[in-house]
Amino acid sequence: MIMNVAPAIVVLGQNSVIVARKIISVLPGATLYGLAGRTSGVDVSFTNFGETLRELFAQGTPLIGICAAGILIRTLAPMISDKRQEPPVLAVAEDGSAVVPLLGGLAGVNDLARRIAEALDVKPAITTTGDLRLGTTLLSPPPGYHLANPDDAKKFISDLLAGAQVKLEGIASWLSNSKLPINPNGDLTIQVTEGLVTPKPNCLVYHPTTIAIAISGIIGHVDQTIALVQQLLTDAALAPTSVAGIFAPMIAAADPAIHAVASAFGVPARFFTPNQLENLLSQGYSPAQAAAIAATGIFPLSFSPHIAIAIAPQPIDPNTIGQPRGRLAIVGTGPGGSQWMSKEVKEILKSATDLVGYKTYLDLVGSLGDGKQRHESDNRQEEARAILALDLAASGRYVAVVSSGDPGIYAMATAVFEVCDRYAKPEWDSIDIHVAPGISAMQAAAAAIGAPLGHDFCAISLSDILKPWAAIEQRIAAAAEADFVIAFYNPVSKERTWQLAQARNILLLHRTPDTPVVLARNLGRPGQTVKVITLDQLAPATADMRTIILVGSTKTRTIKRSNDSIWVYTPRRYID
Repeated sequence: MIMNVAPAIVVLGQNSVIVARKIISVLPGATLYGLAGRTSGVDVSFTNFGETLRELFAQGTPLIGICAAGILIRTLAPMISDKRQEPPVLAVAEDGSAVVPLLGGLAGVNDLARRIAEALDVKPAITTTGDLRLGTTLLSPPPGYHLANPDDAKKFISDLLAGAQVKLEGIASWLSNSKLPINPNGDLTIQVTEGLVTPKPNCLVYHPTTIAIAISGIIGHVDQTIALVQQLLTDAALAPTSVAGIFAPMIAAADPAIHAVASAFGVPARFFTPNQLENLLSQGYSPAQAAAIAATGIFPLSFSPHIAIAIAPQPIDPNTIGQPRGRLAIVGTGPGGSQWMSKEVKEILKSATDLVGYKTYLDLVGSLGDGKQRHESDNRQEEARAILALDLAASGRYVAVVSSGDPGIYAMATAVFEVCDRYAKPEWDSIDIHVAPGISAMQAAAAAIGAPLGHDFCAISLSDILKPWAAIEQRIAAAAEADFVIAFYNPVSKERTWQLAQARNILLLHRTPDTPVVLARNLGRPGQTVKVITLDQLAPATADMRTIILVGSTKTRTIKRSNDSIWVYTPRRYID
């Protein structure tokens, strides 16, 4: 099946979401689109069905519409022009009783239909004559094979259906086990080879993904490395589409040239740990040779000092060899509501294999956490959580460390980098670490009440677990004297109740008792409250660990409205 882009599942009503979830169980990278106002628990809400569908189709996204086939056909009809470019499009009955492939025969729509039908326990409504009579789809070969000359396939298949016989040159079980009329003296030919050949008349050429390219380390500039690999393939008369993957020792996993080569060929990069290559290296093989042999079991047919090429007897599934470069994303979900979660964070959560974090924060990701390995821990076990996440990523997993708010503000991003700095395990060097920001609690609190952060402000945590109270007192006094608006994080816990009162007393030395104070609790979650009090009313009983406190400066003002609500803002101008 030729499908390199994760599909979009489009639903128009809540009843269809259940069927969509069954489909996602076999297509875990899929994105669920739902009509706004009629669906909930979806990844993306839309208001215009036609525009959304046509935009996805134009992007080459496989489409699975859980709706009537006619709706899909009428919506996409103006865009249907080149069957070689169109992505798979399928219609699925709302109750899951029918799966109908509509478009994308060259992009593997029938195979996709079979996978979906199997998940729904129904039979796909495949109508392609060649597929039904020949027992295989010559236009869209299975994973591990690439059709080199698709333009010749239409006449070829027509001749087969008219009674012509075909001789098979090369080995491919999906062809030999099909209903093809195979005859050593056939007028038609199917050639299976990784060699770079020019197709002859009445011949289809399939390139199996049997080639492993191994790179042992930095060779030079990225473009030079790509050009060198391409030249080695040309010199060996090998088809680039037969390349299954780029393989390398784990020590080279951070080399951008390796990933650039993999991207240039459209294949994954896979890496071997020192233990996996130890035996081969002890026999005198170079790191590149060792990686090529580990990938194929075959001695390389050609190699340069840092590049080796080997050909396996059967197509290579790179997902079963070595491991990918580990990825660690430290994400912020925002204060709580999914509407505050960025698109980047949602994509990471969908793609990750493992979620690491405090249970309350992991629960905030909702359905985006379905099918993931969850690693829950107590909120105070930050170092252990960071070590676990790094170790999981070092094993080739895609790990998302989940924080609420922004991960770089009193959260897990700092904890991860502290651990990297303190312990510096060699195996962590290969990990691709990325921080995805989120809306912070102080931003959400400010937005809910107006614009109290409209001028200079600072953030101070009142927790003295990781820093001494003397330092906190000093910062509160300095911020108060400098007339900053102050956002207080971690104001009160069961064990810490007096710090907030002490902070208020310090502030009252520099602010008037009627200074506006915003108390925002459970932002974006059930039970959200946002209220305004004065500084002299601030007490431990008014807050807890789910509360963010914004204390105004001497310039912060309030606006009382006719409906008894109130706005709080800090002017941008300090000159009256």
